[in-house]
Amino acid sequence: MKIALVTPARAGARSGNRHTALRWAAFLRAAGHRVTVAQGWRADAPTDMMLALHARRSHASIRAFHSAHPSRPLVLALTGTDIYRDVRSSPEARASLEMASRFIVLQPEALRELPQRLRARAGVVVQSSATRLRHAPVRRGFRVCVIGHLREEKDPLRAFAALPYLPQHLGIELLQLGEALDPGLARTARSATRAEPRYRWLGGLQHARALRWLASSHAMVISSTMEGGANVVSEAIRIGVPVIASRIPGNVGLLGADYPAYYRTGNERALASLIRRAATDRRFYGGLKARIAHLRSMVAPESEARMLLRALFRGDRGSV
Repeated sequence: MKIALVTPARAGARSGNRHTALRWAAFLRAAGHRVTVAQGWRADAPTDMMLALHARRSHASIRAFHSAHPSRPLVLALTGTDIYRDVRSSPEARASLEMASRFIVLQPEALRELPQRLRARAGVVVQSSATRLRHAPVRRGFRVCVIGHLREEKDPLRAFAALPYLPQHLGIELLQLGEALDPGLARTARSATRAEPRYRWLGGLQHARALRWLASSHAMVISSTMEGGANVVSEAIRIGVPVIASRIPGNVGLLGADYPAYYRTGNERALASLIRRAATDRRFYGGLKARIAHLRSMVAPESEARMLLRALFRGDRGSV
């Protein structure tokens, strides 16, 4: 089958959407399909199926494909900004929803956000990681990392805001990784790096380097206000790094409702309390390690590939 995989993320981008698109393309090619990955769909491209990431930003391609081939399968993978913002406020996102024949969401909690009439056409595909790195935190101090581009939805500086509530003697080292997509946040991160010895913003890094920093950290903080199902959480699970997370559906859908290290979104005091407990309470920290280890099989590449093929074909002869 000839599949057009459309993603708004440009070639070479270090975004989660781009990593997802390339990983899915590899799974589909391994299953015998011909896949093209592009930011937009060309009307002259032979296409049996479209798989589009992002309802609003890929709307033009979705509309063009649906107009040219209304009876061919059009699968829409819904991102966090789709599910938790755009389908409520964007006419383009809502129109994409109506044109899609099937949907993919990245964690089961996202199904609740779809209109009831569309849920039967949706499949869950939990993102995976193929990294062979294993958790090997630095021996001195307690390293915490935050990985994600500096943009509003990530609330990226919440961990930095928690530092004043953490005593110096704990030896906390906070690393911020991610490109500056918001100039104001970038200015704050640069100023913080100069003013706070415990904090460093390393900027955008190659994926392999970012994963090595993750593996060397005692814990990872994901402080987002909205997520479809963050790839970096899957990577932390795969490596074995305990996660401290904002209590939002995208995180709960991956880590579980009873995961013991959630804090209320935007509450740096509560975040600081969890970081302090992880750094000082061996039983609590060991419990986080055990919970993360229990989830590891969920983010195996073969599991994601199986879920992707099932979501795309669901009994069709196109599945291999």
